[in-house]
Parts: sequence; structure tokens; C-alpha cells
Amino acid sequence: MADIIVAGGGIGGLAAALALARGRHRVTVLERSDTFAEIGAGIQLAPNAFHALDRLGVGAEVRDRAVFIDELRFMDGTSGDQVAVMPLSGAYRSRFGNPYVVVHRGDLYAPLLAACRAAPNVELLPGRTIAGYEQDGDRATAITARGERFTGAALIGADGIRSTVRAQLVGDGRPRVSGHTIYRSVIPMEQVPEDLRWNTVTLWAGPRWHFVHYPIGGGSMLNLAATRDDGARSEVVGEPVDKAHVLGEFPSLSETARRLLDLGERWRSWVLCDRDPVRDWTDGRVALLGDAAHPMLQYAAQGACMALEDAVVLGRMLDCAEDAIPRRLADYNAERGERTAKAQLVARELGTRLYHPAGEAARARNAMLSALSPDDLYDEVAWLHGTAVAA
Repeated sequence: MADIIVAGGGIGGLAAALALARGRHRVTVLERSDTFAEIGAGIQLAPNAFHALDRLGVGAEVRDRAVFIDELRFMDGTSGDQVAVMPLSGAYRSRFGNPYVVVHRGDLYAPLLAACRAAPNVELLPGRTIAGYEQDGDRATAITARGERFTGAALIGADGIRSTVRAQLVGDGRPRVSGHTIYRSVIPMEQVPEDLRWNTVTLWAGPRWHFVHYPIGGGSMLNLAATRDDGARSEVVGEPVDKAHVLGEFPSLSETARRLLDLGERWRSWVLCDRDPVRDWTDGRVALLGDAAHPMLQYAAQGACMALEDAVVLGRMLDCAEDAIPRRLADYNAERGERTAKAQLVARELGTRLYHPAGEAARARNAMLSALSPDDLYDEVAWLHGTAVAA
């Protein structure tokens, strides 16, 4: 049993703490915010997320809070035509062993937090902003902005896309600004007309934009997310924006999609960011996890799924003697690196090749997707949705 420090109390950090605690380690989680809470709106969880959640012991609790989606729908956002549909029941669940669901981010976070609070060997410490780390051959020490020092046999940096641990370990500067602005709104389902209450994740693709919506909160709310390839070059995080501005960004939206977008209220905007894949996430007894290691654009809906997988692999790798931890962290890096790098790059490609083409490129995309059967579509996502992390 070792003392392990986790920097960051988000989804990835709590999942890592839970995986390590189930391996009988003593885990201290340092969170910069004054409370442990998850902000945000909807999140999609593919079967690979549930492979990990089940191993963490919280899969049932997340399923209880989830909306089990019938289909993924890809629509031409300007004509309103349906291009492709991936059914998510029956054959899909049989093939991949788990459902595809949507949840509010808090409905994923809450079971992880409850499990960590119930674990006697997990300590959750809010209000601790990491300023850097030190290490020698036997120990790693996280240093907070107010000078506190927390020492253990390993330090796991799960402190997000703007990770302080990564800044010291990798040193690759600020995140890459994608040039895409996303507008988000969540509204009560009772405000949605009956004919628009679809149990689907629906994506409307247009020239340099796309619009996604799906139910969350057990079906009590509708999550709206509209993205514009507007060339944004500055980071924006959760800024309020007028509804009229959002509607004006999508002038060529088809009638049904326009009705849905028009339902949104209290819009907020973000400029999407990611980072280039890197080969090494480890430095002796320090390693990165989740968005600190491999932040990706939302277009593959895999950011949280990859963090959950990381946590399970990390817990397995650190079932070892303390002197083996540096080697096992390097093994964790090696096992996770190729898969997560591919997910990062595929997410970028989706935003250009599938979601935002115009003119002849959009027509070619529609022809390509409409020719695919459900089994063909399952084949396309099998590498991602169907890969179970080893226990």
C-alpha cells in the first residue's frame, strides 16, 4: 500500500483515485476549487466508458441516471434530410457489450464522488491549487500555491487541459485554439414541443458549422450545442452570449433544426481547444491522466471515456511494489498513448471532414455516409466503442 497524490478532482481525477483506492493505496486528491462539483451540461458515454465504470464499481449508478439513446442521427443541416442513422439497441449492445447513453456531467460525477467519499483510503482536499512538483528517487511532492507540500510514492496530474503538472512535465505551452466556437444551452423538456422530443443524439451538419442536441437529466432537459467554425483565436470559457447572436451565427439552418435552436435560452460560449499528442506523459514518479495527458475536441465524444479508461489502466499498473512505480507508470503511458493519440486526431478530423464541409464536399460526404449500413457504421466505431480495458 502506497500514498499517492492526485492533482485534480474532476471526472478523471476521481476515477483515478477510485481505481487506486480499490487497489488498497491511500489517495489524496487536491482540487483547486473550493468544492468538489462538476459544472457543464451534457456528455455522451459510449460502451467503452461503461467497461471502465463497471470496473470502478459505479457503472450501475451511472446507468440509473442516464438516458438510453435509441439512435445516433446525422442530418444535412441545410436541407433537413436524414443522411445516416446508427441504431443503438439490439445489435449494437450485443456487439459492444454495453449501452450508449447521454447524461448530465453531474450525473457521471456524482457516483464517482460518492464512491470516493465512501472509501476510507481516499482523502478529498478542496481549495488546493497546484503550483508545481518536486521528486527524488523515492517520492514525488505536489506543491500548492500557498506552499503546502503533499508527498507520496507517485503524483498523478489529472488537472485538465491547462494542467500545471503538464506545464512542468511536458512544457508545451498553452492549449491549441481550434478556431471553433461552441454555444451551449440546457432547457426543460417541458418547453420542447412534443414532436421534437426525440430520444436520439442528432447532429445537423452545415457549411462551417454543426448543431447537436439530445435529452439529459433522465429526459427532463434538452441539451443544445451549436458550433461555428469562425476562426476564433482567443480562449473563451463559459461566457454568456445573447440569444440573437447565436441564432445569427446559423442563418442557413433548416426549418426543424431552426425550431430546436430557437428554444435555447441563457446561452454560454466556449472556444474549443485541444493539444497535439505527445509521446511521454511520465517523469519518474509523476504521470498525467485524462485531459492533462490527451485533451481532445468534443467531436468524437470520447474525452471523458478516455479518462475513465486511463484510470482503470493506471489502477492495474500500480498494483505493484513502490520501487516499481516509475517503471509501471511508463508502462501505463505506453499502453494508453497510441489509442488516445488516435482519438485526439480523429476528433479533429471529424470537425473538418464530416461536420463542416460545404458544397461538393458536403454532397460527397452525404453520399458516403448514406451508403453505409448499420453494420458498416458499427465497424467504423468498433475500435473506439468496443475496446474494453483489461481488469
